[in-house]
Amino acid sequence: MVSFIGRRLVAGVLLVVGISFVAFILTNLVPGDPAAAALGQRAIEDPATVAAFRAKYGLDEPLWRQYLIYLGNLVQGDLGTSQQTRRPVGADIAKFLPATAELALAAIVISLVVGLALGIVAAVYRDRFLDSLIRVLSLGGVSVPTFWLALAASVVFSVKLGWLPSTGQLDPGMDRPTDITGMVLVDSLLTGNWETFGSALEHIIMPAVVLAAYTIGMITRFTRASMLEVLGNDYIRAARAKGLPERTVLFRHVLRPALVPIITVTGLALGSLLSGTVLVENIFSWPGMGQYAYKSSLALDLPAVMGVSIVIAVIYVVVNLVVDILYSVIDPRIRQG
Repeated sequence: MVSFIGRRLVAGVLLVVGISFVAFILTNLVPGDPAAAALGQRAIEDPATVAAFRAKYGLDEPLWRQYLIYLGNLVQGDLGTSQQTRRPVGADIAKFLPATAELALAAIVISLVVGLALGIVAAVYRDRFLDSLIRVLSLGGVSVPTFWLALAASVVFSVKLGWLPSTGQLDPGMDRPTDITGMVLVDSLLTGNWETFGSALEHIIMPAVVLAAYTIGMITRFTRASMLEVLGNDYIRAARAKGLPERTVLFRHVLRPALVPIITVTGLALGSLLSGTVLVENIFSWPGMGQYAYKSSLALDLPAVMGVSIVIAVIYVVVNLVVDILYSVIDPRIRQG
């Protein structure tokens, strides 16, 4: 097991270095001058000011040297200084990451609960009305654009029905709970602040469901397909022939072997949820890393954009490492691969 985890860790580090290189090249290929975006039109006409800005952020160095300097700083945990906020990018990300993590975790929990339930029901009632209905809904979940779903949900549930708030994490004027994890919902629960907890819960439902819609559809389809494949095996027929209750057959003999592809999809889904937060956070004014990345992109704040890319890559690598370990627990033969 230790050598298995060690191999995955080495592969993960190489992957992060590769992603940092690709992200650095792509970020620098974006049309526009970071100095002009940061200093404004009046200051850009002063050559001395522009030269000082370029020297301060290392933009006057050759591209290969800029990358090596960035990589050296990255190894020491330094993601650079934001040209927009004038603060360390690491401090900015630490400020915005808890809100994004809270939203992504809520979305993945909703996706797993709803997606697994719908997938199991669809497999059990194969080719019946419920199966057809669930397949149509799951197809809608993976097909409907997130921005359209977010706008439609805001209009229906916030503007027309008034059931849910459409922006922010808390009601206007409400104080945040004592900072423990940085996640409003979790901190209000830990401190027993039920009024704040209720407000935070109301605010997170709509963005989390919108963010989870695609993943629900994907997990539903994979769960159904995976369970149908297992249900066709001879040992399942043998279990039923022995007279085992259907619930025991489904949850003990079918669901466990069907979990391997579902875990793969869930690991990949977390990556898509993190990248999807950029759009959802802007539509719902959610103060997370997605909004920070969006505003940094508009301002051509290259260190901030790079920092967000690296952090998402590291999270993605860690999640996939956990998925690989879960694989080896469910099916020990995978460790031999």
